[in-house]
Amino acid sequence: MFLTKLITARSSENLAPAMAYKLTKAEKWRFWLSMFGGKIIGLFLVLLAMGFLPAILGGTAAHAQATYTAHETSMMNSINTVWTLVAAFLVFGMQPGFVMLEAGFARRRETVNILMECIFDTCLCGLLFWAFGYAFMFSHGNGFIGYHWFFLAGAPDTYETTGVPVIAHWIFQFAFADTCSTVTSGAMIGRTGFRGDILYSIGVTGFIYPIIGHWAWGPDGFLATMGSAGNFLPSLGTFFHDFAGSTVVHTIGGMVSLAGAMVLGPRLGRIFRRDGGGPMPAHNLTIAAVGGFILWFGWYGFNPGSTLSAMDAQGIGRVATNTTLAACAAGMSAMLMGLWTGSTKGKFDLGLTTNGFLAGLVAITCPCYWVDPVGAIALGFIAGVVVVLGIYLLEWLRIDDPIGAVPVHGFCGMWGTWSLGLFAAGKYGATGATGADNSSPTAGLFYGGGTSLLKAQLIGSLTITIATFVVAYIMMWAIKQLPHPWNLRVEGKGEVGPGGLDLWEHGTDAYPDQVELETPVLGSKKVQPVPHFTS
Repeated sequence: MFLTKLITARSSENLAPAMAYKLTKAEKWRFWLSMFGGKIIGLFLVLLAMGFLPAILGGTAAHAQATYTAHETSMMNSINTVWTLVAAFLVFGMQPGFVMLEAGFARRRETVNILMECIFDTCLCGLLFWAFGYAFMFSHGNGFIGYHWFFLAGAPDTYETTGVPVIAHWIFQFAFADTCSTVTSGAMIGRTGFRGDILYSIGVTGFIYPIIGHWAWGPDGFLATMGSAGNFLPSLGTFFHDFAGSTVVHTIGGMVSLAGAMVLGPRLGRIFRRDGGGPMPAHNLTIAAVGGFILWFGWYGFNPGSTLSAMDAQGIGRVATNTTLAACAAGMSAMLMGLWTGSTKGKFDLGLTTNGFLAGLVAITCPCYWVDPVGAIALGFIAGVVVVLGIYLLEWLRIDDPIGAVPVHGFCGMWGTWSLGLFAAGKYGATGATGADNSSPTAGLFYGGGTSLLKAQLIGSLTITIATFVVAYIMMWAIKQLPHPWNLRVEGKGEVGPGGLDLWEHGTDAYPDQVELETPVLGSKKVQPVPHFTS
């Protein structure tokens, strides 16, 4: 009755009666009870939908074995495809993070060079991965290389049993390949000629990453089928696991980066700590830290997206949670390591902390699906220690890695892969187009699984690590033998001359309104504004 009065009053030309009308106490109670009742009914319907939707769409292991109609299958495939594409876009969004991280940790005189190199890498990667990289990596062939679907010709509509179209799967995997290629440049900053960049990028994106990656991720790769009858090491009883790429993406990128840094030698004027010097200072820690956070955000596509299935709701949530916790634990342990050790003793080091949470993200990338939150925190905490010790080790070995690419991606990629053999929780099996199948869970040593999985992880990791380093070292050495300007290392005057690599290779400066006064021998620098003169 009171609502009728109110509506009647408001519908008149004069709104004053409506404004003046006051509800009685009884009417107020009825009004609020009706509003509250409506919300309770709505909440009940939402909870009811949450209870029934997983059963309808396939969110449980039991339902994963059910029979679906063609319409239900088509709907699930569409949803999985959208999820895969969204994840691909997130992974591609890591590229600005890489650019900012590398440019921030480097010297200002190589900023434009880093931006140009990463942009070029992305463009080259897209074309090569379309032409033959994807075919080498994901098509059927033998245990070492795929040899179908070149230029995506002749590929089936969907990739294997995922239900995701091959063309959408290509986009997702292109973003991964681009990540590996970008990681490669990290330890080679500041002294690599741009034409040398072009040559080694062709080698990494077109051949090293997809061919070696096929061993672990190809449908018939010898590490992917390891432990089964008639394949590599059948007595092992399990295959090599790498859910989202601690080894395939990060260790490969880290080892290529290490090979390049060793072949190139240090930047001119780089004095290592054991010789009385230390790392050259970063020119902009602000953009380096922001770049690190952008990478962290992109990792939510990198790891959860590797399910290729939106139907596996529990798996996606678990992977995202584990990714977060590992990064947090690694950032804390790296900060503490910097506080207690090294040249930053007694100080809270921003660079080490940033590389710390990145190390946790790299380490959790392999085991993220199979560990529980406690395992994620433990392996992440150890990753933060590993990355700091790795930075100290390279400094002692006189290997110049300006941004810590080798410890973050190489060393922590190896640790993360091995950690699965220790921390796999023994509760989670495999993801799939219709949901999770936990009928054959993966268990590590600390969870009663024995040593078989740990052995498989060590064999797969070391095989890929050693093969990548050897092939990459040979490639880098060969490029270094070429005459200038195609040599791997830029000419000395291009490295230490006015404007550095930016002016030498690209004819421009990232900060044209500033003048850089740098002493190459000491690696010190001072930037001041250009004076403006008026007539």
